[in-house]
Amino acid sequence: MPSFDTVLEADLVKVKNAVENSAKEIGTRFDFKGTAAAIELKDKDIILTGDGDFQIDQINDILRSKLTKAGVDVRFLDLGKIEKIGGDKVRQTSKVRNGIATEDGKKIQQLIKGSKIKVQGSIQGDAVRVTGTKRDDLQAAMALIRAEMKDLPLSFNNFRD
Repeated sequence: MPSFDTVLEADLVKVKNAVENSAKEIGTRFDFKGTAAAIELKDKDIILTGDGDFQIDQINDILRSKLTKAGVDVRFLDLGKIEKIGGDKVRQTSKVRNGIATEDGKKIQQLIKGSKIKVQGSIQGDAVRVTGTKRDDLQAAMALIRAEMKDLPLSFNNFRD
C-alpha cells in the first residue's frame, strides 16, 4: 500500500555551520568589539549571550540570515525568553525543533480525517505516516498538509509505492 511519512527534521550540519558562521561574523564586527556578544550550539540548543536585549536581537538577525543562506527554514527555531544572567548580561536559549510534537501530530491526523481524501494518518513516534490506495490521493494529502500547517516546516519522505 502506498505511503509517506510527514516529518519535521532540520539538517543539523547546516545549523551547526550557520551558528559557526554567525560566531565568526560576531567576532569580526566592530559594534560587537569588547562586548559579551556570543553564540554557541549545544546539542539542539542555540545559546545567545549579549549585553542587552537589543544586542540579542542583532545576534538573532545574524543567525537568521546565516540559516537562510544555508537553506534551513527559520521556523525550525523555537525562541526562548531573554533572561538576565548577572550584571547587565542577558542570555537567550533557542531550541532547534526536531520531530513533530504530539499535539501537532494529532492536528495533522484530524486534518486528514476531516478531508474527504481516502487516506489514513497514523502517528509513528515523532512522524505521521499517511497511507492510501492511490498515489494521487497521497499527493492531494501532501498538498492539504502543506496548505493547512503553514507554521511548521514539514517535509515528506519515505514515499513508497
